[in-house]
Amino acid sequence: MQWTDRIRQVKILLVVAAIVIAVASLVVSHYLTKDLEAEERNRMEVWAEAMRSLNKADENTDLSLVLKVLNGNNTIPVIVMDRNGNVTDFRNIKLSGDTYEDSLRSAAKLGQQLKSSGRDIRIRLDNDTVASPKDDYIDVVYDDSLMLKRLAVYPFVQLGVVMLFVVVAIFALLTSKRAEQNKVWVGLSKETAHQLGTPISSLMAWIEILKENYPQDDLIPEMDKDVKRLQLIADRFSKIGSLPEPVPTSLNEVMDHVIDYMDRRTSKSVHMIKEFPDHDVIVKLNASLFEWVIENLSKNAVDAMSGGPGTITLHVEDSPDRAIIEVSDTGKGIRKKDIGNVFRPGFTTKKRGWGLGLSLAKRIVEEYHKGRIYVKNSEVGKGTTFRIEIPHDATSKKSLFSRFSGS
Repeated sequence: MQWTDRIRQVKILLVVAAIVIAVASLVVSHYLTKDLEAEERNRMEVWAEAMRSLNKADENTDLSLVLKVLNGNNTIPVIVMDRNGNVTDFRNIKLSGDTYEDSLRSAAKLGQQLKSSGRDIRIRLDNDTVASPKDDYIDVVYDDSLMLKRLAVYPFVQLGVVMLFVVVAIFALLTSKRAEQNKVWVGLSKETAHQLGTPISSLMAWIEILKENYPQDDLIPEMDKDVKRLQLIADRFSKIGSLPEPVPTSLNEVMDHVIDYMDRRTSKSVHMIKEFPDHDVIVKLNASLFEWVIENLSKNAVDAMSGGPGTITLHVEDSPDRAIIEVSDTGKGIRKKDIGNVFRPGFTTKKRGWGLGLSLAKRIVEEYHKGRIYVKNSEVGKGTTFRIEIPHDATSKKSLFSRFSGS
């Protein structure tokens, strides 16, 4: 619980830090952009005045200073247009055109666009103090410099980098947490299998002695089945973290084992119905693990019926590319809002339970057998059907519990 709280706090801090950095970057960049825009506007006003001086040059005009101002602009795109909209000069603009005239027309079009956005400075060429429609003038239109455009885009790039950092950091934390938990589960599972081994071996030996001394006793074979069941459970625990290979297996036999096991351990009011094809359905399975999946679905079905009365139907189909297994019950059903969560670790509708059974079943089917498991249909008060699809050509070189081993 403390680990979960710590992870949650770290994630919140990362998100808050990302938001603060992004907001601060946007604010600083906004003010820098505004200052640079004002500075470029002032530079263009000086440049426009120099252009006016060049057009009105006389013996008193310092041409060297004028030309120095005009040639000093190497960054701000600028277009000079006369009162008729014709381009008379342009600087720092790359125009595409087969001829010089085509380039001028392209410049005029761009100049009109910039002028409509308010990026123009009008310079009167006469000395009249009162403006009139007949006054001669030129329009100096300009665009943002490359530096200003980059500065405007920079905060969004920085925001993307910050968000990427947060995502990577959260993913790393979650992965580290999951790997640590998986190592604990592997160790706990193997230790459980090891601890079960000694008493199971002793029980098997005692049962052999009881068989010799009381060969007619009907209870001893049942005890033997339960001990073998314990041995199977210990074997399942011991395989966590290892790489058991699936082998061609009769799905009919696997299902029969589950029915035989469930029949002897459920109420007589719960009826197990099997619907199998006449021929054996052969698929590559790890029998002990896949039996556990069907047992888990069947036990959940029994719980959904509160012990009975009701029926559990195990249906098997064989198609050219896959085997289909359906486990149906006549229990209380699953609410629509819960169907999407049934395979999520920790989710359970039972008063007692860890909510890990269906999650592990999903891993066994999908990660190890390369199949698919899902809720085919469910209706509250009528029952639920789980469907499993296993491809006939499923081959897997990845351990089901590779996540548990941290690989």
